[in-house]
Amino acid sequence: MKKRLIISLLLTSLSSTAQAYDLNGFTLSGDERAGWVSYDYGNPDGLSTINKGHKDSEGFYVMPKLSLTTPDYSGFNAKITVAGATDFGINDEDKQSRNFVFDPTENESFVILQELYLEYDNEAHNAMIGRDEIITPMIDFDDWYMLGNSFELVKYTNTSLEHHRLHIGFFNKMAGVWDSGANGTEFHSMSDASFVSGDSKNNAGDAGVYYAAVEYNGNKHHGQVWEYYAEDLYNMLFGQYNYKSGSSKYKYDFGLQFINWAQVGQLKTNAGKPLASDPTEVGESINYSLYSIKYDGNMDNGFSFATGYSKYSNGPGTGSTLGAWGGYPYFANGMIFHFFEVGDLRNAASYKVQGAYDLTKVGFDNALLSIRYTYYDLDSDYSFASNGLAQDAMKMLGVRLNYSFLKQGYFTGTVETHNTDHEPAVTSVRLIGGYRF
Repeated sequence: MKKRLIISLLLTSLSSTAQAYDLNGFTLSGDERAGWVSYDYGNPDGLSTINKGHKDSEGFYVMPKLSLTTPDYSGFNAKITVAGATDFGINDEDKQSRNFVFDPTENESFVILQELYLEYDNEAHNAMIGRDEIITPMIDFDDWYMLGNSFELVKYTNTSLEHHRLHIGFFNKMAGVWDSGANGTEFHSMSDASFVSGDSKNNAGDAGVYYAAVEYNGNKHHGQVWEYYAEDLYNMLFGQYNYKSGSSKYKYDFGLQFINWAQVGQLKTNAGKPLASDPTEVGESINYSLYSIKYDGNMDNGFSFATGYSKYSNGPGTGSTLGAWGGYPYFANGMIFHFFEVGDLRNAASYKVQGAYDLTKVGFDNALLSIRYTYYDLDSDYSFASNGLAQDAMKMLGVRLNYSFLKQGYFTGTVETHNTDHEPAVTSVRLIGGYRF
């Protein structure tokens, strides 16, 4: 632990004082991030009968990050990124179980090799192998917290067709405390980092995820289809269409989205059968779809809005899949909380309405204020509180301020309240800022 803390402090010092340097073609860059987070579940003792056993948590953290990128050599380049997390020993260890920064079983400062890849980029061809902070709809960097996710993978993208992008690749491992189902301070196989049960992970072994996709981006019409095949776990089919248009005074984005999750391989074989670890229980099932629609608008007077509606089909598996591997492309979510406080969203529907205002219009430069309300219409046949009572609704109200300063400085402050039937109200505060160079 002392070694990790020393390295984290060293990274913090370097990130705080350095500037982006060009070292004979090599580029040194970084991101110094710090934040205070607080989660009040109305459960200071972590009782299993309150809010799924989530215990009140809070803490302050510093996340230094340094990167070195090579110059281009005949289309080839490489990058290495080292990141860390420390609380300088000032946090109360008893209040760190659900802060999503340290591993909750260790509560220690850590250092991780976040990126290490070799990339080939030449006209219409891009290929990469190694660790990268990749962004795709269902497996994503998800850099909305203290440290984003990183993945060990190999990928190829082709842009030779006008308006089109073709993707193919394989995810092998993942790290990320916010989104991994394993110890996110280390790299684990994609199956181990999933949200399925321990028995399903064991049956899948160290399985990875294959993917392929096609994107079309025209002037107004935009479409994408992604196929993810998680060996011996489940398949994800993601499709989305957007129509974007407008004028200098008003721009809008109309979107349709479809996602399907379906068990495959060993998970499909074992679904509904007695478990080896506990014959009184049966293997989990995953087989459902999510249908969504949205309409967003942006006006030249500084106001914007976003609306969304999502409907879950009457199939199992929401708790084992939603948000896994950092994918949150859904049209109707809360700002912080999404699915983690409800056991089953089967047959549920969610509604989102958001308003935002660019405070630059009133002299507060580079600041955006957003307010979002999300309502989940739950099916009481499937959703139950910690005390066993059926739930009909979950309501979320969030306020967020985004502010940028000194060209590369940034700050995001988010407060969200969360009310679910037969559970104490939950309040979350995230104050996160940093400086990139």
